[in-house]
Amino acid sequence: MRALDLSGRTALVTGGNRGIGLAAVQQLARAGARVTFTARSEENIETAMESLVGVVEGRVCDVTDRPAMADLIDEGFDILVNNAGVIGPIGRIGDVSAEDWARNIETNLVAAFHAIQVAVPGMVNRGGGTIVNLSSGAAHRPMEGWSAYCAGKAGLAMVTACVHAEWGAHGIRAFGFAPGVVDTDMQGAIRASGINPVSQLPRTALAPPDQPGWAIAWLCTPDADAMAGQEVDIRHDTFRRAAGLEPLA
Repeated sequence: MRALDLSGRTALVTGGNRGIGLAAVQQLARAGARVTFTARSEENIETAMESLVGVVEGRVCDVTDRPAMADLIDEGFDILVNNAGVIGPIGRIGDVSAEDWARNIETNLVAAFHAIQVAVPGMVNRGGGTIVNLSSGAAHRPMEGWSAYCAGKAGLAMVTACVHAEWGAHGIRAFGFAPGVVDTDMQGAIRASGINPVSQLPRTALAPPDQPGWAIAWLCTPDADAMAGQEVDIRHDTFRRAAGLEPLA
């Protein structure tokens, strides 16, 4: 993976203390960006900081806490990575509670929408910005037991397209990024559920988070301009060629 240059840029990564979020923080910082990430506890921040280099700061903030997120985003960022998300409730539609289902949508969709809503005016005033929304193959096809996750990610894909339609001409570059099946804590919960084919994948078949993290940083460079407004998938040959990633075996 080639070196990226994001010198002088500021970035906010939600849920950046582990997994793909942590990998994105690492790659953005290595590219020269000044990075802030959110986590739900000081302990999570301290653990993440042990592996990070560059100009990085962690903030305790739940993405569903709208006043706290607004205060944070008002500090001004050139890059917003909406990474924070949850998979549960995992279960068939008749077996999960509406309250748990709604909490998933609040985290995966409404919180991301709110972060975008707050961030875009400042980005426009500074001449533009980049928004990367963590997407999934589940945004485009139904998966047994994941009705909330599928619905939230499908909604977020449409938000990405709407941001492009409304703000693309004002310098806002929005992307929906599907990272593939990656070895994260979320995948551990999926395996434990035993529902749908994804839960049957052995851990050895899962990709490490470093390549998706680098791809997120690449989307924040001008090289990705032609893909603005689109849903992109790290497993697709066209994306990999454009990003300079080796083809999948």
